[in-house]
Amino acid sequence: GLSVATQLGSSVHFFFYDGIKILILLSFMIFTISYLRSYFQLQKTKAMLEHIHGPKAHIAVSLLGIITPFYSCSSGPIFIGFVEAGIPLGVTFSFPITSPIVNEEALVGKREGLGTTLAFMMAVPALSVPEMVLLQKVMKPRLIACFVFTATIGILLVVWMFNWVF
Repeated sequence: GLSVATQLGSSVHFFFYDGIKILILLSFMIFTISYLRSYFQLQKTKAMLEHIHGPKAHIAVSLLGIITPFYSCSSGPIFIGFVEAGIPLGVTFSFPITSPIVNEEALVGKREGLGTTLAFMMAVPALSVPEMVLLQKVMKPRLIACFVFTATIGILLVVWMFNWVF
């Protein structure tokens, strides 16, 4: 009996209608990601990456980051697994940097600057509390501080470069 034109009615409509769509989408994506992850066992991935060096290794790990766009529920544990498997740390960091960037850039559709959009997509997962908790399992606080500092400077450079230079 609620009208969708009212604020309460539109909220209830969103909760039931869109909430169910989001739940179905997340369930499908988590199933798909879990299925894909079953093919990327850590030791096999490490063995594959041992033969690739330099920029090619960063590209290969970034491509793996593309198939796991939901950071905290898939990329974080994979990142920790890469570190535990002994994949070089520099190459491993290409993975959590790439993963959030490939998410849909809805902000661009709303005419937000490309730099701001990229910065938001990088900062939310990279500088969040869950990220820091995950990093504490494999890194010392001093290295985490270096990561936060480097990521912050990089994100600010992205904003500057894409919003004001281009």
